[in-house]
Amino acid sequence: MLAISLLVLLHEGGHFFFSKLFGVRVEKFFLFFDLGIGKWSGKLFSHKPKNSDTEYGVGWLPLGGYCKISGMIDESFDTEQMKQPEQPWEFRSKPAWQRLLIMIGGVLVNFLLALFIYAMILFTWGESYIPASQMAMKFNDTAKELGFRDGDRLLSADGEPFKQFDADLYRQLASAHEVEVERDGTHQTLSLPGELNLLEMLKSEPRFVSPFIPAVVDSVLPGSPAEQAGIVAGTQIVQLNGHLIDSHNTFLFELGRLQDQMASAVSPADSLKVRTVTIAYKSAGADSVSVSQVVLTPDLKLGFMPMMLTELYKPTTIEYGFFESFPAGVRYGCNVLAGYVSDMKYVFTADGAKSLGGFGAIGSLFPPMWDWYMFWKMTAFLSIILAFMNILPIPALDGGHVLFLLYEMITRRKPSEKFMIRAEYVGFGIIILLMVVANLNDILRWLGYL
Repeated sequence: MLAISLLVLLHEGGHFFFSKLFGVRVEKFFLFFDLGIGKWSGKLFSHKPKNSDTEYGVGWLPLGGYCKISGMIDESFDTEQMKQPEQPWEFRSKPAWQRLLIMIGGVLVNFLLALFIYAMILFTWGESYIPASQMAMKFNDTAKELGFRDGDRLLSADGEPFKQFDADLYRQLASAHEVEVERDGTHQTLSLPGELNLLEMLKSEPRFVSPFIPAVVDSVLPGSPAEQAGIVAGTQIVQLNGHLIDSHNTFLFELGRLQDQMASAVSPADSLKVRTVTIAYKSAGADSVSVSQVVLTPDLKLGFMPMMLTELYKPTTIEYGFFESFPAGVRYGCNVLAGYVSDMKYVFTADGAKSLGGFGAIGSLFPPMWDWYMFWKMTAFLSIILAFMNILPIPALDGGHVLFLLYEMITRRKPSEKFMIRAEYVGFGIIILLMVVANLNDILRWLGYL
């Protein structure tokens, strides 16, 4: 809520700034929507300073915010105002280039804000990551059919080195024709089709590729099934229900199988049967394998922590000075935007539509415990998304208004007000439909149907 409120205020502040700069009257500046119900205005707070034309306030519906600009066809659908004679302080009376700057003001602020936040993150915390070339990887069957082998270290895709294990690494693999790997101390080149489906790579279980984590216990939670079974730090998990465990990755996959079985359980006895598992493990330094039958927790946890990647590999940390952080932040932000834009093509597929998320998905981006680093990183990411989504050429969004303004500037012909009103209705309907689909997906995911 704090992140979105901050972004909405600054986005609308961008429109407000250029409106005031060009002498356009702003009638209302609201965080959240003040949708009235009956005689209630829908305002939680409002204030209109003396000698000011603008009413500032907070509405009750937290779906964004708005800046009501005089003489403009927007989501308020104030058609009565448009029937009156044109006034010099109105949006419609200003030159097209001024109206264009007013419309892109919000997007401009969001984009610059994201770059600034990324720069300050790099200045404050630096950039710390584990180079992909250090990490042994675990691959699924699809990847192995393409020539990858467990333990491979990913070096480059089409000559471009992999930096770290993140979404960019997946994007590089998806579009690569040649991938160089290190296998058993030697470099090998694998041929790839160059058109792998990124969504399928990310959604498959197990995933196309993930860092190899040994099935070795780092620590055991007190009172957990693991402690009751005699498992201690340094223990290696060998089998789960007779299935060979060669890594923590495989252990998680087997737990996923149990999750699927738990979903079909219809009674407490069925659930208990799924939760009762046979664990084979080898203590540190021991030659023999011990076998125990344990009952997992209701959420199918054994109760131990695996080894952390930072224990297995040495992170690389880059520090940035104050002035160095700005070009680095611009590069970082532009890379995030480029990745997001390249992924948009999947939205128009069936899997892509299912991947849309609403407020629940946004909330899941943030950690459960307060963390300033993650707060600012996710706020910058949402600011990039807000800027990009708003500049899309959809009527009712800033990009729709920009599209019509560019048409006017090129043809010297202004679209009729009747057309603009109809376009606003169509665009508003599209936005509502997208919001319904996205938030319905959140509910279906919560219920376990997606």
